Amino acid sequence: MSELQLLHSGKVREMYVVDDDHLLMVASDRISAFDVVFGEPIPDKGKVLTAMTVWWSNYLDAVAPTHLVSADPADFPEAARRPEWEGRALLVRKAEMLPLECIVRGYITGSAWKEYQTSGTMHGATLPSGLLEAQQLPEPVFTPSTKATEGHDINISYDEAVNIVGAEAASAARSISVEAYRRASEHAAANGVIIADTKFELGIVDGQMVIADELLTPDSSRFWPAENWNPGATPVSLDKQPVRDATEATGWDKSPPPPPLSTETVDATRDRYVTAYERITGESFKQWIGES
Repeated sequence: MSELQLLHSGKVREMYVVDDDHLLMVASDRISAFDVVFGEPIPDKGKVLTAMTVWWSNYLDAVAPTHLVSADPADFPEAARRPEWEGRALLVRKAEMLPLECIVRGYITGSAWKEYQTSGTMHGATLPSGLLEAQQLPEPVFTPSTKATEGHDINISYDEAVNIVGAEAASAARSISVEAYRRASEHAAANGVIIADTKFELGIVDGQMVIADELLTPDSSRFWPAENWNPGATPVSLDKQPVRDATEATGWDKSPPPPPLSTETVDATRDRYVTAYERITGESFKQWIGES
């Protein structure tokens, strides 16, 4: 096969068909915010997402298998051994994906905080009164959402998730997601990083539920440096926050086309992605595949 068939192109990744059982997942340096993709890439962003996914796949192996086969180009088919993909491509098993975003929240922030301010609930479930923004919840909570093909995902209750995928699959998804979050957050906390929440994608491979897609990256999680966390205020995040802040400051209406990103915003965003990887994993990003 001289060329791989492009299966899907998303905001950040391309998926290619390798064979009947495998795909190649390639993470680009594109960045999106407010559901809009910007014209300026963030250098090395795709490599950070790939490196973190591989690291967490190994760390959480006792919780559940993932669909990851290899990040080593030597294991790829010849058509996938492109220099520009080195360090940003993963050979993965095809999975029958659950039509849910499996979100786990350990702290109340984002859309959950907005809902709580309005109704005192989170995904329809009543929470204790008097919680502050970014406060830690009594225990991690599985808060699924729909997986929208267009527009925004919609937060749903656990019972609604059961209606979508069935009681057995919903229970397994909740168990895997909460335990993966618990172990990951304990590890990150020991390295001075709070995982406020994260989103898992789960699927079925050979009759077994696996964790698929990216795993505990700055794109799928909120990482807060512990030294900056103070309940009652929005913490600094190790993610695309410089992009959000800079573009909102322009008065942009969040409709395409987006305003251009300055060199300072691009550099600040790259620094946060690399910092997240290095602080959480304890490894140097320069040692990742394709880096020198």
